[in-house]
Amino acid sequence: MKTINLKINTGQNKYSILIGQNLISKIDTILKANSINFKKCLFVIDKNVPKKQISILRKVLKKKGKFFLFINANEKNKSQKTVDYILEVLLKNNFTRQDCLIAIGGGITGDIVGFVASLFKRGMKFINIPTTLLSQVDSSIGGKTGINTHYGKNLIGSFYQPELVISEKNFLKSLPKREIICGYAEILKHSLISNKIFYNFLTKNLSKILRLQSPYIEKAIFESCKIKKKVVEKDEKEKNLRKVLNFGHTFAHAYEATMGYSNKLNHGEAVLLGMNTALKFSKKNNYVNNNDYSSILNHMITSKLPNNLKKYFSIKHLDKIISFMLKDKKNSSEKINLILLKRIGLPIIDKKFKKDKLKSFLKEELIN
Repeated sequence: MKTINLKINTGQNKYSILIGQNLISKIDTILKANSINFKKCLFVIDKNVPKKQISILRKVLKKKGKFFLFINANEKNKSQKTVDYILEVLLKNNFTRQDCLIAIGGGITGDIVGFVASLFKRGMKFINIPTTLLSQVDSSIGGKTGINTHYGKNLIGSFYQPELVISEKNFLKSLPKREIICGYAEILKHSLISNKIFYNFLTKNLSKILRLQSPYIEKAIFESCKIKKKVVEKDEKEKNLRKVLNFGHTFAHAYEATMGYSNKLNHGEAVLLGMNTALKFSKKNNYVNNNDYSSILNHMITSKLPNNLKKYFSIKHLDKIISFMLKDKKNSSEKINLILLKRIGLPIIDKKFKKDKLKSFLKEELIN
């Protein structure tokens, strides 16, 4: 497989996203080719990352001062406590701004480590090596970092661009089916907000993509990254256009928080439920056309993607869901801000609704 180099150009930084196989064994050469130099680096690694890939890393960068820190990357540990833990290691070992933090793991690992990099001495070098499909197509692109609090998801964070993103296909081979579906959620979202041709490709080749079959998985990753690149370059700090990337996420984040960020509902599954809810709300308010509405619902149902809200929640969860939706960081008033859909490829941003209207709608969804 030929390595794909997708270049990102934001106001804060210019960097490459490399998509390919066997990139970890060439990391020393890759760093030199991208003019990334440092004396010391701290690898912060999710404990779930395959040991085979870590052993390769231990053999490379021979001349560098290497430190390895393993974390349990989950939503509950996406916290200030973990941030303080990593900062302590950096301070204790006298790291400088010219040294480097390298995240190896999924989106949680990348979000935490990117946030630490933005804080340490007001900014140090940061390289992201996403190891899940979700992080490769979404969270590793665009510079969003952050941690959770008991008030909600990602409420504390920063925009901080990496020096480099390395998306190694070999990491995906160790993922369970549930994690592949989790990543597919964001791929599907990107197609819905931007590109009907890409959506049709996904509909036609979904089973091959979920089996990580070449060249379908590579095309899905690349096209998905291209869509997010286009949005991020136009609106790095989410002032306007970038809000489209939150399609389904206001519902999704509330679902995750209501579940207490438990393993019963992972982020991608919450996003699929959230998009399904946003789609139905779009239909109820006569925004989305009937053909696209039916097509998307059929895509989710026939593909057996998570789409049944009642499987996870009941009417007793309603007040809690609404409470978390009101706390969502995208809100600027007492109303709840949603991203909805007019048709595939055309989202609607900045639609605000009173909580009572959403509560009534969700009540129907949870009862009927």
